[in-house]
Amino acid sequence: MTATGMARALVTQLAAAGVRDVVLSPGSRSAPLAYALADAEAAGWLRTHVRVDERTAGFFALGIARGWGLRGEPRVVAVVTTSGTAVANLHPAVLEASHSGVPLLVVSTDRPHEWHGTGANQTTRQTGLFGSAVRATVELPSRANPAAARGQVARLVAAALGTLTRDPGPAHLNVSFGEPLVPDAAWTPGDLPAPLRVEPVPAPSPTHLPAGRRTLAVAGDGAGPDAHRLATAAGWPLLAEPSSGARLPGAIVGYLRHLAAGLADNVERVVVFGHPTLSRPISSLLGRPGVEVVVVSPTARWTDVTGSASLVTGAVAVAEPTASDRAWLRTWQDADATAAPYPSPIQRAAAALWNTEGWLVLGSSNTVRAFDAVAPGAQRGARVVANRGLAGIDGLVSTAHGLATCLGEPVRLVLGDLSFAHDVGGLARGETEPEVDLQVFVLNDHGGGIFGSLEHASAEPAMFRRYFTTPQVQDVVAAAVGVGARASRIGVDALAAALARPMAGREVLDVDITA
Repeated sequence: MTATGMARALVTQLAAAGVRDVVLSPGSRSAPLAYALADAEAAGWLRTHVRVDERTAGFFALGIARGWGLRGEPRVVAVVTTSGTAVANLHPAVLEASHSGVPLLVVSTDRPHEWHGTGANQTTRQTGLFGSAVRATVELPSRANPAAARGQVARLVAAALGTLTRDPGPAHLNVSFGEPLVPDAAWTPGDLPAPLRVEPVPAPSPTHLPAGRRTLAVAGDGAGPDAHRLATAAGWPLLAEPSSGARLPGAIVGYLRHLAAGLADNVERVVVFGHPTLSRPISSLLGRPGVEVVVVSPTARWTDVTGSASLVTGAVAVAEPTASDRAWLRTWQDADATAAPYPSPIQRAAAALWNTEGWLVLGSSNTVRAFDAVAPGAQRGARVVANRGLAGIDGLVSTAHGLATCLGEPVRLVLGDLSFAHDVGGLARGETEPEVDLQVFVLNDHGGGIFGSLEHASAEPAMFRRYFTTPQVQDVVAAAVGVGARASRIGVDALAAALARPMAGREVLDVDITA
């Protein structure tokens, strides 16, 4: 079977299995797929997005997949690369997708099997490259029967969606292509064939949690609005991280302050939703002896860092709150009634940005923690996204760019200056690729300010500056303009005016928060 025939078979089965977006980083070995994707896009089967940097392409695909999930239509997004180091550059995005349960499908193209071990150019062992980070790996040799594509693609898409496992995440298809790499005839795709149906496992039955226990609900990243709904119905104080999707009206804002003041000393039960990542006080609470910890996870993975959970369940049902439940909730609400001041520039910036409409992507490190400290419970909490699977500072611009592309709506990204330096290339747009409305706010503290709040802050100042905060010689505005975005430098006091302008295209605002 020719490379062209296999490429067309794969693209056909990807589209039949529900893949609607493919991110392509061009190369010679992947050329058969490029030709097939161009024809499939012309037929209206899917959309192709071209990105020249594979590392950016991986996070861009991650952002698109997140967008489908936010639309309530989880879909696998494929990312196609050529052989060699191109595949390895996807690893950071694959790891983030793995730990945050985002359905990606890496389609890497390879040299013929007989070339391996010969010293052939751009040839390395690609199958298994991502190790345990992927939910499934399939290798198709260059002369495989194209009929194998149907079953293998269905297997990989089901694995990525977690259809049978309740464990969504990335999957990997490595396909070998031999010469010729150019089709010898045109292809006009017709109607899509029927997919191989994979029936999902049934939803878990809810576990009943009795009322009358002093309970806190903790909503970590990706918990979703169900955490808010259940906490409200049960009369539990809700401690919700900004990217939980549950930082909605009624959520306790100053929970870190309240925990430090001992308000949770008498807690009897903690119900955990999502992936809590932000604070050590929450981790300490979850590991406290004598506290019943219930973890609610609709997927096969759950967060129980201290190993103290007494119950893990896919769903819960709650009872009507008792008088003691209501009194417990009022205690937390009364403590939260006095608004805390916003003493630092980064917290003032976070408060201004939280009060905007539309989609908001939060960077890691100090950025998300500033929002955690000041963001009130509001409907905007349902429209917040963050890469908290591994909480890295890389790939954030590309993720936001992909999200805006998928949703077709304006997106704001807030991140630090080091995060921006990691992924300034994610702002780039090919001349033939569509424009998006993406506004990037760089909260610039000239280095890694988060280390000032950690135990390392006591290090000798010169050593601390060089080895931890690592201030960079970079011009954020010039870098942004260099990849075709509009850019300007402003202070925190000018944020309101910047936010009042309608978004149009890609824009970067370098916000000085050192004052």
